[in-house]
Amino acid sequence: MTIRVIVADDQGMVRSGFSILLNAQADIEVVGEAVNGQEAIARVAELSPDVILMDVRMPVLDGLQATRQITAAGDGAPRVLVLTTFDLDDYVYEALRAGASGFLLKDASAGELAAAVRVVASGDALLAPGVTRRLIAEFARLGAPRAASRKHLQKLTDRETEVLALVARGLSNAEIAAHLVVAEQTVKTHVSRVLMKLALRDRAQAVVFAYECGLVRPGELPRQR
Repeated sequence: MTIRVIVADDQGMVRSGFSILLNAQADIEVVGEAVNGQEAIARVAELSPDVILMDVRMPVLDGLQATRQITAAGDGAPRVLVLTTFDLDDYVYEALRAGASGFLLKDASAGELAAAVRVVASGDALLAPGVTRRLIAEFARLGAPRAASRKHLQKLTDRETEVLALVARGLSNAEIAAHLVVAEQTVKTHVSRVLMKLALRDRAQAVVFAYECGLVRPGELPRQR
């Protein structure tokens, strides 16, 4: 199955470069480009892509507003992979809340770019380590957890809550399975149930929820069994 991609960036060199790199992959096709957020929204309606590479700072309508409108469609919406640089990390938290499934640094290699598109298209989330550190710092700055989010946490079983906390700390399914001494498929089932019960799109949204409700706090590490 070919992954259909739209590249949204106001810099022509960036759009062309990413399009060339992605079209060189056998399983990825760039079906369109956009020079601003408003055009990205129009391209989504026309072309029904699976993934959008979305720049943040664009004229007419920025990437955050465009992401929010695109992901508002729910399950049928394409995944948004936000393009960022270290200068733009202030936008990371808001982009996650807007519905972005991950972040890709603009200096990523061809291999990293293709891998990121595949990860997001599969329904998983992608957070570059450098971006994650700044995201955690932002949660720390925000302070107290949100009471509304905390109430929704009651929908989960104890094991689902434990799995959510490990997801928020950046562990993969394989790492969670090793930590809990269970099968990886069991972890996948727990993660799917967590997302369903909390009406979250993916792991990126789960990270936001876990920090906002106070389930995990910046700097905490999972206890070893």
